Amino acid sequence: MQYNWLWFNEPDQWSQTEDGLHLFTTRKTDYWRKTHYGFTVDDGPFAYLERGGEFEVKVKLIGDYQYRFDQMGLMLRIDEQNWIKTGVEFVDDRMNISAVVTREKSDWSMMATDELWPFVWIKAIRRLDAVEIFYSQDDETYHMIRLAHFPANRSVKVGLYAASPDGEGFDATFTNFKIIHLPDLRREQWLAENQ
Repeated sequence: MQYNWLWFNEPDQWSQTEDGLHLFTTRKTDYWRKTHYGFTVDDGPFAYLERGGEFEVKVKLIGDYQYRFDQMGLMLRIDEQNWIKTGVEFVDDRMNISAVVTREKSDWSMMATDELWPFVWIKAIRRLDAVEIFYSQDDETYHMIRLAHFPANRSVKVGLYAASPDGEGFDATFTNFKIIHLPDLRREQWLAENQ
C-alpha cells in the first residue's frame, strides 16, 4: 500500500513502491535533545502521517548499516520537545533495538542483538498518555522493550525516520507499514475470534 507521506527534512533520495518506502539517509543527521551531550539536533528524514487518538503502528525495517549510530525506525512526534523514536541503532558494530523518548530532554535505552539480523519488526501502541514499544523477528511474537509517557489528547505525526549522525548515509527500507486505530483493531480481532 502506498501512503501520501508528508516530509519533515525530506531526503534527496527516496522512492515509494507498493512494498514500502526506500530512502538513503541524509549524512550527519540525527534526533536528540540536550541530555548528556549538551546539543540539540532535529534534522533526520521523517516521513509521516497525522493521527489522533489511540492507535497501533508497525513496520518491518531493513537497513544496510555502515557507520556508528546509523539508525532507522518509527517516530511519534508532537513537536520538537515531545517525540519518540524507536527501531534499530548501529553501535560498536552491533545492531541494537533502541528507543529514545524526549520530553524536553532526551533519554535513551537500547538492547544489543546477538547478530546482525536481516530485518526486524518494530511496533508502537499509543494508549491514553502512554506508548508501548515492541520488537519482533517474525511479526508474530513481539517483545516489549519500553513503556513511556506520551501526552494524551494531542495530534501526532507518526511515521518512518532514519538518520546517520556520524556517517555518510545508508540505505534504509521500510516495508509492511501499517497503522490502525485501536477501536478498529479490537473490532478486527473480535471478528477473527468469532468467525
